[in-house]
Amino acid sequence: MRELVGGAGGLGWVAVKAVLLFAVAVIGLRLGERRTLAQLSAFDFAVAVAIGAIIGRGATASDTSFATSAVALVTLLVAHRVVAISRRHSRVVRLIDHPPRVLVARGELQGTELVRAGLTDADVYALLRENGVGDLGQVGYLLYETRGAVTVIRADRQPGPLVRDGLDAAGYRRAPQAPRAQRLQKVNTRRTQPACRHGGGTLRT
Repeated sequence: MRELVGGAGGLGWVAVKAVLLFAVAVIGLRLGERRTLAQLSAFDFAVAVAIGAIIGRGATASDTSFATSAVALVTLLVAHRVVAISRRHSRVVRLIDHPPRVLVARGELQGTELVRAGLTDADVYALLRENGVGDLGQVGYLLYETRGAVTVIRADRQPGPLVRDGLDAAGYRRAPQAPRAQRLQKVNTRRTQPACRHGGGTLRT
């Protein structure tokens, strides 16, 4: 029976330490940045696991005092806060966060990016179905974001500034237009520009 219950006199202190450590963790997290579970990055997840380990060990281990566990917990929360603030610098972000990946470009799967992201073709098809895409040819770009979410840009839409920023962050370089296509584009632009009268002639604006 002793092997199951242990020293009954120490159970009260286990409960007290558990409540106190939980209170320290809640206060520390409350003072930190507001983040949802969907926004957890790798270092956020590591901190969450470490907090659970400290609380569990500190509450149940008879040779570990509340003060020792509390100091470890506060130190971990402070380190997490410092890293969160440092993420505002691009160099730190590149070290901590995964870069975005271009999984689909102009209706074609990007095999190398799938391998780097740890995804299969079936995973991409499932992501597209979840976003209401029924055919791969409908996709201009599929961005796999840092947090694991996806951004779908339809093939009939030009990527905006935010999407182009994501493509640049992923290291994707769009193929430049051919010289002939560029000349045709300039000619079409001049033809569509309105004409205005000036004196006896006509000027193109």
